[in-house]
Amino acid sequence: MAIAPPIRQTIPMHYDSIVIGGGAAGLMCAATAGARGRRVVVLEHADAIGRKILISGGGRCNFTNRDVRPDRFISANPHFARSALARYTPEDFIALVEKHGIAWYEKTLGQLFCEGAGSAKKIVAMLAAECAAGGVTIHTGCAVTSVRRADGFLVETSQGTFTAPALVLATGGPAIPKLGATDFAHRIAAQFGLPLVDTAPALVPLTFGPEDLAWMTPLSGAALDAAASAGGATFREAMLFTHRGLSGPAILQASTYWRRGGPLTLDLAPGVDLDATLKHAKRARPKAQLRTVLAEHAPARFAEHLARRFGDDRPLADRRDLELSAIAAALRDFVLHPVGDEGWAKAEVARGGVDTRALSSKDMGARDVPGLFVVGEAVDVTGWLGGYNFQWAWASGRAAGLAL
Repeated sequence: MAIAPPIRQTIPMHYDSIVIGGGAAGLMCAATAGARGRRVVVLEHADAIGRKILISGGGRCNFTNRDVRPDRFISANPHFARSALARYTPEDFIALVEKHGIAWYEKTLGQLFCEGAGSAKKIVAMLAAECAAGGVTIHTGCAVTSVRRADGFLVETSQGTFTAPALVLATGGPAIPKLGATDFAHRIAAQFGLPLVDTAPALVPLTFGPEDLAWMTPLSGAALDAAASAGGATFREAMLFTHRGLSGPAILQASTYWRRGGPLTLDLAPGVDLDATLKHAKRARPKAQLRTVLAEHAPARFAEHLARRFGDDRPLADRRDLELSAIAAALRDFVLHPVGDEGWAKAEVARGGVDTRALSSKDMGARDVPGLFVVGEAVDVTGWLGGYNFQWAWASGRAAGLAL
């Protein structure tokens, strides 16, 4: 792979394909096309490729998930992702990882990570090596200033002008702007007449109003196992209190399904028959207070807050079984009303994007703009937390790369 220095040429540089974006989907697309003998150039506006890969999974890169299924992706067209995902599976990417001698391990819920602190850089190096093997040229620090049709596509940049009969938009969405993320792909897609599905932050912490923050803020940093439900979807994982509301995997997952004005419902003791537990404790430890029993299933500070809601100054012996059943039911369906989320700065990905009705599910090509392709997060396909969005990047990038 040649990472080219800044250039100032007057004659356009011609390639078979131009890939704008040196992230997961763009690099996979370029490497795939390069392996097929295509002359490919990648234009990356940041000073290095794969920046989002490097920070993922706490620096270990949660590069895929063993349990990838189409129903774990959100889209206005829930069937769109099936084709690409079926043709490039987690096992295919694992084989590529092992080919490059990268050690990996399975965490929980099918999530696969690289071994070792900072090992995400090995995934970037792997993709760079695959690009190099295919003769792909990569320009970093290359700001695109205009894109237009001109006997193919003409892309003007801070490092000169590039032309090609095929153009791939692989710059993702606006999530994590500190890494330079923007809505560039969506703007260029719209320029060529491709419709968009409204975007919003996804896999993002939820925020709450003053009344809820009054009791949540003192709990900041406390975590517990919970099942969070929104928009008909339920996720059981860790939930974390923050100074602005709720975060943690369960909340991030639910946030993608939550819509403003809607409720967030929590089961605060998932997998536990809390009704039976409270009644058993009443008989076994009649002098115990409610907070003592709840603290066996939640952080002590949160247990105290919950207990205060139900009058914790009385021992269990003084509570009727009917009251204990009502408490258990309330904690199984603990309803909250978020007022918003923490926005693009804290979102893992974007929801929405280029409308899949304008694209071919086989090769990610624009139906009405020959030679134009859109891959990865820029498309209206959003995966669950846990490696799903990387698998979509690999699969969609490869699908386009096979068509270039």
